[in-house]
Amino acid sequence: MSDRITLGRRALMGGVAAAGLGAPLVARGQQPIQLRWWSPQTAPAQREAYMFQIRTFEEANPGVRVAFEPSSDEGYPAQLAAAFASGQVPSVVTHLPSFAVATYWQSNLLEPMNDVINAVGPENYYPGANGIYEITQGQYAGTGIGNSAANMLWMRQDLMQAAGVTEAPRTWDQLRAACQRMQRGGVFGAPLPYGRNSMTSLIFICFVHGAGGQIFTPDLQVAVDSDQFRNALEFYKSMREFCPPGATGYSWGDSLTAFVSGATATGIYAGRVLANVAAQNPRIAASVTCHDYPTVSAQVAPWTFNDFPSVMIPRAAQNMPVVKRFAAHLFRADGYIRQLHAAPGHVLPVLKTISAMPEYQANAIIQANRAAVDLMSDRAASGHNLGWESPRHRPNTKAGAIIASHVLSEAVQRYVLNNEPMAQVVSTTARRLDELMKA
Repeated sequence: MSDRITLGRRALMGGVAAAGLGAPLVARGQQPIQLRWWSPQTAPAQREAYMFQIRTFEEANPGVRVAFEPSSDEGYPAQLAAAFASGQVPSVVTHLPSFAVATYWQSNLLEPMNDVINAVGPENYYPGANGIYEITQGQYAGTGIGNSAANMLWMRQDLMQAAGVTEAPRTWDQLRAACQRMQRGGVFGAPLPYGRNSMTSLIFICFVHGAGGQIFTPDLQVAVDSDQFRNALEFYKSMREFCPPGATGYSWGDSLTAFVSGATATGIYAGRVLANVAAQNPRIAASVTCHDYPTVSAQVAPWTFNDFPSVMIPRAAQNMPVVKRFAAHLFRADGYIRQLHAAPGHVLPVLKTISAMPEYQANAIIQANRAAVDLMSDRAASGHNLGWESPRHRPNTKAGAIIASHVLSEAVQRYVLNNEPMAQVVSTTARRLDELMKA
């Protein structure tokens, strides 16, 4: 996206001008105010967008310097634990899942985001976009910087046609049959993860819900000792034969690359598939389609995993008024649109005002994949995650600790890879989840 993008003043400011977060003043000769921005979303195009946002903020706020510091999808719990323990916290953290925000809020480590939300303009958000962050009534632990639909089913129409698969699978049996027919010529059926990591845990939670089950009851009692949980484990094991040998260690990047490179006939991921296919394997771009991920039967509705990519501010951050001003600046239209366009369809807007802008709609990948982007937007808007499994569930502020513990990915590995008895795996998993909830 060119730096010459032109937007009206009102659109450019996106409500930030009315924030009451006045520009910081640094007297001549004083040391610059230093801010640190952490994010695990660090693809080159995204970093380029971040640099634009930093540059425009520094230009508008003389005497302030912002450093971008990449974190890790798998490593952020340890990285932030060290930062909180030492007091050397980043100023702003973006793109962590909402359940991580809830965990840090519960530990009294975060600054309320009410001022930032008011600066952006509550009326500019989609209805209910910040509800997941209202853990304490009237206070917001974070705010959304986007939505995602992380467990969509990606398929290639050319491989479907060659294998005689006439339509996208709706049920698990149909998915197995389709993968079996398309697995040939060195192409595997699916890139499901089986590593001890967050992707395996989070994707397996999707399969539990796809079986009609849940990890916790609405009042947060452990619910894995169920037929649905067992069915999910059994089906996940049955899919191992259709996944590449390296899937035993797959995490997010590996699974994405497997589909984009053409190593697998189906994929399970959010909208980054579209940008990566366009950049890395354009010959298959016209044949890539997006669908709801199958469930055990047509009677069980798809369950979309939205990690609700977030913005949060550590309570111990220095220069808090400046930090809040920078957090609000991340939603200014010129920079926010660049950030969204860095991975079109991957992180979807949380501001309805942005979605409606021609500058956002004009992206070539979004235009060429309108149906896929619309489907992901719809599913993400009603999506859930372990921190909020359904509209009936209470917020689970232990969800971040559970994912970091790898209890669920270890259950997958023990049953699928180590062939441990089902009863033993379920019993141990239930006990460990109960211990974590009570810790």
